[in-house]
Amino acid sequence: MSVTRPVLRRALLALLVWFSAAAAWPQEQAQNLAATTLNVGMHNVRAQVAITPQQRQIGLMFRKDMPTHEGMLFVFDEPSPQCFWMRNTLIPLSIAFLADDGTVVNLADMQPQSDASHCSAKPVRFALEMNQGWFAKRGVKPGMRFGGEVFRK
Repeated sequence: MSVTRPVLRRALLALLVWFSAAAAWPQEQAQNLAATTLNVGMHNVRAQVAITPQQRQIGLMFRKDMPTHEGMLFVFDEPSPQCFWMRNTLIPLSIAFLADDGTVVNLADMQPQSDASHCSAKPVRFALEMNQGWFAKRGVKPGMRFGGEVFRK
């Protein structure tokens, strides 16, 4: 069976359109998440909340920037070891792994577009991603506690 150039061209165009739509779709999904307010010390954070497996998988992928006091809170059904990577994530991030009561278990800095794993030091239900350096600039360290409605449940 031979493929003519017009057929091949149409197939390649269809693939290009599909890949373009697939790349744009996650960014739109991530931007439409519900948000909650968290605080640590005198600092407030507006965090989009990723609850479903699909929301958690997309996370902050494909975003080109993020406002200073905004981030994403990943919520899991039950405490378990959590690991994150940065595939398709364009901005450098820091992550705080949080216990059920909002206490910071451990922190990690993550590089854009990397498959390196960054894991919680113990089982957790929450992880908060912020622009890289946000926690360090505000003196947030393991043992400190974030407040917010999500931690009161």
